[in-house]
Amino acid sequence: MLNVCTLHRGTAPLLVSLPHDGSEIPDAIAQRLVPYARRAPDTDWHVSRLYAFARDLGASILVPRFSRYVVDLNRPPDDVSLYPGQNTTGLCPIVQFSGEPVYLDGQNPAHEEVLARVETYWRPYHETLQAELARIRAEHGRVVLWEGHSIRAVVPFLFEGRLPDFNLGTAAGASCGAELQARLAAILAAQNEFTHVVNGRFKGGYITRQYGKPDEGVDAVQLELAQLNYMDEDSFDYVEERAVRVQALIRRLLESTLPSAMR
Repeated sequence: MLNVCTLHRGTAPLLVSLPHDGSEIPDAIAQRLVPYARRAPDTDWHVSRLYAFARDLGASILVPRFSRYVVDLNRPPDDVSLYPGQNTTGLCPIVQFSGEPVYLDGQNPAHEEVLARVETYWRPYHETLQAELARIRAEHGRVVLWEGHSIRAVVPFLFEGRLPDFNLGTAAGASCGAELQARLAAILAAQNEFTHVVNGRFKGGYITRQYGKPDEGVDAVQLELAQLNYMDEDSFDYVEERAVRVQALIRRLLESTLPSAMR
């Protein structure tokens, strides 16, 4: 069986899912892409490095191996749009965030290939995610599913202007309890180093919306970061002196989801 993701199993009622961290593209697919797309430019670069400290908090961490250009793990398997009426990218993207094509002329994946990619790459990730959520909830009674994402700060094809630094999404309050959302929002409001918004352009993708069921013991939250705060957006290089400040705020957010913060 193909190894499509890695799971670090923790001890706390917190699962950090990083579905767009993968950047590998199998050769048979890569040779059909336009040259720039072979670099997987729309990767959520370095989020697994940003969130590595979460192990010390006892969090489980799920990280994919392959690029969203192979299949987007944060899209529904039927490819229904998460943001109707807005530009977006699909289950097996054929358009980059720049609006440029992903594939060479005539090389877009056919329907049968998309179905095969769902079975090979998408389904194993979600089966692992579901199993870990079930394990944690059985052990602790509740679990917080934290979706870690990042994107360039300016992407005209997807949104107007510059994205806020921290974009918290809870499917407009449907994917997590009101108390948890208020606690997270208060932490963001109490600092003045980074701009932020709650349920703005990014309200949470498929994973947040599908698995966030606060009435059943699963609170799901998505955090979309503007990449320029921790990396060079052109070279994709990690910038440590920027990243440490971002990590400090993410740590405060994650700590606030743990049982000790709720007493």
